[in-house]
Amino acid sequence: MNLLSTTPWLLGAGLLAGAMNAVAGGGTFVTLPALVLAGVPSVVANASSTVALFPGGLASTWAYRADLSPPRGVSLRALVAVSLAGGLVGALLLVLTPRAAFDQLLPWLLLLASGVFVLGARPGLMPGPRVRSSPAVLLSLQFLLAIYGGYFGGAVGIMMMAVWSLLGRSDLKVLNPLKALLVTATNTIAVLCFVVLGAVSWPETLLVLGAAVVGGYAGARLARRMDSRHLRLGVTGLSLLLTIAYFLRAG
Repeated sequence: MNLLSTTPWLLGAGLLAGAMNAVAGGGTFVTLPALVLAGVPSVVANASSTVALFPGGLASTWAYRADLSPPRGVSLRALVAVSLAGGLVGALLLVLTPRAAFDQLLPWLLLLASGVFVLGARPGLMPGPRVRSSPAVLLSLQFLLAIYGGYFGGAVGIMMMAVWSLLGRSDLKVLNPLKALLVTATNTIAVLCFVVLGAVSWPETLLVLGAAVVGGYAGARLARRMDSRHLRLGVTGLSLLLTIAYFLRAG
């Protein structure tokens, strides 16, 4: 399948994903399948999707910079360090995963991300009691989440906020900026790894990236007028449909 014939839906996927991430999240549910449909191998498509959506996450982190503060008792530098380390481990694991194995794993990853997206609309919706935790426990969990983020990353920001919420960190003013920073830290090292190791299909990635920037800007403006719950409902439906489609494809 040539790039010219796939350009329209890659641009459309980028626009939609950028808008989704700006309003409700879940852009990966659009860009990854679009890249696979464009003929990009699944492992490379996953890495390319991370690269394509990275500038939008970076912009969100910059927008939140004035509100950034770490949870009480945990060093911000330590959180960033374990996020970088976990992101690197996850990215290396992805690159080393055989395509056939990743094709079998992908539906389960999408199912996990879809479930988290449905349950974790905001901190406090994830089931389970809140418990007190030590900084070592929080850093260990953040490392594991960053590995997942570097490997796949779908709904990883929601996962982070859900875990912090269960551990008693439930202040949205703290969690949203912190989530943006740590997801960006995880993706930064993953993107560098993918680029250095040649795991990016650049023609398709650049098309999606450019469109996602435009979509993110439009989505941010739309967010002021639209109830994000409606978009989240649409993202949930789309993610579940894609998950079913990938299970059927793998079977």
